Amino acid sequence: MLFEVWVPEKTPKLLLAGAEREMERGEDGWWRLDVPGAKSGDEYAYVLPDAETPLPDPRSPWQPHGVHGQSRLYDHDAFAWTDQGWTGRQLPGAVLYELHIGTFTPQGTFDAAIERLDHLVELGVDLVELLPVNGFNGEYNWGYDGVCWYAPHEPYGGPDGLKRFVDAAHRRGLGVVLDVVYNHFGPSGAYAPMFAPYLSTSGSNPWGDSVNLDGPHADGVRRYIADNVLMWLRDYHLDGLRLDAVHALVDHSAINLLEQLAVEVETLSTQLGRPLSLIAESDLNDPKLITPREAGGFGLQAQWDDDVHHALHTLLTGERQGYYGDFGSLDCLQTVLEGAFFHAGTWSSFRGRRHGRPVNRGLTPGHRFVAFLQNHDQIGNRATGDRLSALLSPGLLKVGATLLLTSPFTPMLFMGEEWAASSPWQFFTSHPEPELAAAVQTGRRREFAAHGWAEAEVPDPQDVATFERSKLDWAEKDKPGHAEILALYRRLIALRRSRADLSNPWLDRVQVWHGDQYVVIRRGNCVVAANLAPVPQTVSVGAVPTGVLLATEPGVVLQRDRVELPAESAVVVATR
Repeated sequence: MLFEVWVPEKTPKLLLAGAEREMERGEDGWWRLDVPGAKSGDEYAYVLPDAETPLPDPRSPWQPHGVHGQSRLYDHDAFAWTDQGWTGRQLPGAVLYELHIGTFTPQGTFDAAIERLDHLVELGVDLVELLPVNGFNGEYNWGYDGVCWYAPHEPYGGPDGLKRFVDAAHRRGLGVVLDVVYNHFGPSGAYAPMFAPYLSTSGSNPWGDSVNLDGPHADGVRRYIADNVLMWLRDYHLDGLRLDAVHALVDHSAINLLEQLAVEVETLSTQLGRPLSLIAESDLNDPKLITPREAGGFGLQAQWDDDVHHALHTLLTGERQGYYGDFGSLDCLQTVLEGAFFHAGTWSSFRGRRHGRPVNRGLTPGHRFVAFLQNHDQIGNRATGDRLSALLSPGLLKVGATLLLTSPFTPMLFMGEEWAASSPWQFFTSHPEPELAAAVQTGRRREFAAHGWAEAEVPDPQDVATFERSKLDWAEKDKPGHAEILALYRRLIALRRSRADLSNPWLDRVQVWHGDQYVVIRRGNCVVAANLAPVPQTVSVGAVPTGVLLATEPGVVLQRDRVELPAESAVVVATR
């Protein structure tokens, strides 16, 4: 077994079977040692001259004792995959479903999540997007403070558990996307920076020190990230990655890290013979990320589109605080449905400056934008983690679902949204260090107190009850009030799949008009009309309706070129 570790400025030793062993220095700061007889399951660590205790491998594939413990060798070839016939799942035309392993089921494991995959198949989704599952300190949290980037979290089921989940998903025709975080290391157990200059000396972001992408020794750091990307896609058979907050990746190199990753992933996709997707989370509103490299872009497959969320959320809820300030009108909704971004070189009052860049509607397909009514951030970063089901009437919940799932974008649902889950999804942590735990508790409450919330109303992130109440209640999905919403989501997804006009991604073919609390969207020979008013309305659909394809409420009446809509309802009609 060959042990390798990148330590460009120190002399490491390998600790194996209780004995320290000298290593040989190679090129570019890599140290190596071949140990015949070492095998999968053996535990090891590295000894650095300035560290008080042996440290886990920065590329550890398995951390059975947590992020502070020794690493364990793992043989990727030993797992018995059954997905040899899997040809992949591309992003165009797909519906995504975002879930958090720890709260998706009562048990909070990969194996328990497998038992719920048939529900997702019946729902009609194509790709399951997992919140981060790499090693973090403590038993549970959102996953965005990972420190062992190469090792699946042991309480979830470790490396084999993740592989069993992906294998089971593929057997059911579901692809799997994983959320990964490369913009910072978590606050506890981040030993990689003790081995090499993984962190930048020139700045930080809201979550910690920035990663060194363009300073001295940056080549090794970029390789660390790129190899991690390839590992997830190759060794764990994942179908894509969602790259967290890429606007926090500070990179002044001629070839941006995102472009480098796009090139390497495309190469791997060619070798594997199946589509692989990179999806960026970015608040830059810059279509360059998803513009093909041939046209001067970075070549990522998609990016999250917060503007669509903000336009829908504010219109449905009436909220206007913080970054919602510029949103909420039907004009705004029309702008995002026809052009993806609301801020596209326009004034942002929240930022106090112009923001974004326009999308070329004729060249950039809508499937490159992932749109959503809810996601982990937009729910969990509310003071009490309340979902839309706690804010809206059933009628407006159905209107929102219809507008999302008939849009030209790639729609994404958040776990439980499909049955209007009553459980909140709150901010929870399990930091074992008292000082860090206290800092998180105090910081969270002060943050929301500044926005007018009483500190006592903000759930304690460290209280296990906060974590437990965030778990889905699967028993409620078939109960009155929930089953009706679930049935609608299933019908909407099936209709989107059966009617090509509704999944047509070309933005320049979307026509929107609106009036007093109603909006109409023409999608080829389909028209979507939504009444947000608490009273019935009759609206012009701009064509002769030939039949109702879906209605969220009974009582829709078709007229010559108009549709009579019940209060707080939506309809999809066929036209000629």
